[in-house]
Amino acid sequence: MIIERLREYADAETPTGDATALNAFADRLAERYAGLGATVRRVPMPTGDHLVADFPGRGPQADAAPLLFLGHHDTVWPIGQLADAMPWREEDGIIHGPGVFDMKGGLVVLETALEQVADQDHRPVRIVVVADEEVGSPSARDLVTAESKGVYAAFGLEPPHPNGDLKTSRWGSTRVRIEITGREAHAALDPASGISAIDELVDQLIAIRQIITQYDEVLCNVGTITGGGRTNVVPGSAAADIGFRFVDPSTEKAVLAAVETLHAVRAAQLQVRVMSNRPAWQPSAATDELLTKVIAAGQSVGQQVGGAAASGAADTNLTGWLGIPTLDGLGPVGKGAHAVHEQVIAATLAERVALVAAIITAL
Repeated sequence: MIIERLREYADAETPTGDATALNAFADRLAERYAGLGATVRRVPMPTGDHLVADFPGRGPQADAAPLLFLGHHDTVWPIGQLADAMPWREEDGIIHGPGVFDMKGGLVVLETALEQVADQDHRPVRIVVVADEEVGSPSARDLVTAESKGVYAAFGLEPPHPNGDLKTSRWGSTRVRIEITGREAHAALDPASGISAIDELVDQLIAIRQIITQYDEVLCNVGTITGGGRTNVVPGSAAADIGFRFVDPSTEKAVLAAVETLHAVRAAQLQVRVMSNRPAWQPSAATDELLTKVIAAGQSVGQQVGGAAASGAADTNLTGWLGIPTLDGLGPVGKGAHAVHEQVIAATLAERVALVAAIITAL
């Protein structure tokens, strides 16, 4: 049943920003969570609705602080990816398809675990599923912050490390857009009256590279560049989206301050905008203590659980940064996030269900 559910979810393609597709998928989740006993609240957003589902506790801890599970239903894949390049297939115990690893597998794991513990004693459980995680959750940050208040611990349903270890900290992640406005002119007849936005953008990207060379642990990826239109026209506009990764808040603050105070080299207009930000989630004693409890929960179902730092970012960055005991990586084991070979090991779906169920009932 769990594999069939995952196929159903993979078949429903949900690219970030496609509100129609995302809201249709949110309908499925809302119905599923309500059927499992949750009170479901929808948070409308222009780019796709977020969901909050609250499951009541049972037994002695019915009124205790809830466990928070964070997930997302958007993927990096466009509509048509399933048919054109990444058809669902299950071969030799491996499941292939868009979103099976990042992170519809994690969504299926959680709901199946909740089904299994429905008649057992446990704390209340809160689920927040956001619609724009793949672009940094710009519309969901306030929601995650609000729903994190008063929780006992937070867990992410993102993919684990390749060996199945959970994630105990994450680098910070910030998306920055550099926009240049120059002045168009004929590139041959009157080039001197033009101001090349593309030339200015190139110079600014070089300046950014020089900034990050001053720090040991900063990642910088220029993800998109746009600008210009014709080779006989001096380009009047250009832009680049840049992804930064930071190991600690102080480095993040210093680098972003330097980037935000860049000055134009020529008489162009330059604007720097932060599109999304996830602060660094650093190792903590609270998370170490939580991992110890999860290790014990894993042992109760015959599993060895480990934990390690991660460089990728997710919504758990925020809960970890807020000081909430946090672990991520409860999705199934696999590989190929954001790649055409995206896949999960089928047997680990049931293993992760058992682990999540044990966590819910043990904490």
